[in-house]
Amino acid sequence: MRTPVVARWFDGEGDGFRLLGTRCASCAAVFFPREDGFCRNPGCAGGELVEVALSRRGRVWSYTDGRYRPPAPYVSDPELPWEPYTLIAVELAAERMVVLGQAAPGVTVADLEVGMEVEVVPGVLDEDPGEPSTTWTTWHWRPVGVGA
Repeated sequence: MRTPVVARWFDGEGDGFRLLGTRCASCAAVFFPREDGFCRNPGCAGGELVEVALSRRGRVWSYTDGRYRPPAPYVSDPELPWEPYTLIAVELAAERMVVLGQAAPGVTVADLEVGMEVEVVPGVLDEDPGEPSTTWTTWHWRPVGVGA
């Protein structure tokens, strides 16, 4: 069974995969993670919040590698040696925001540069072989044209 690590933050498969945010109907501010209670824009009196699919592509705003074992809910086996992972902050121009996420497997800081175009792709955070087996899904950022 495939289960999102956080419900309603992303949806779809393949080229239809998207991060999901919300947009205020009054001021058009876009939020990710989604906001379902009120408009976070302090200059807005508030309006209906509508779910929107965010841009699939953006540009690397910043990046780094995680050389420490992060706390839960990140899943890692303390019995295995720690493997660094790459984090990418991606600017979505249309939404005027930066979204943080892990790089797709195999993408390292050596593969990235500020301004490079990346796309959001489905990812796996963890797999639980219990009954029933569960694959915990998330999103990753991948340089455009790599591993497509």
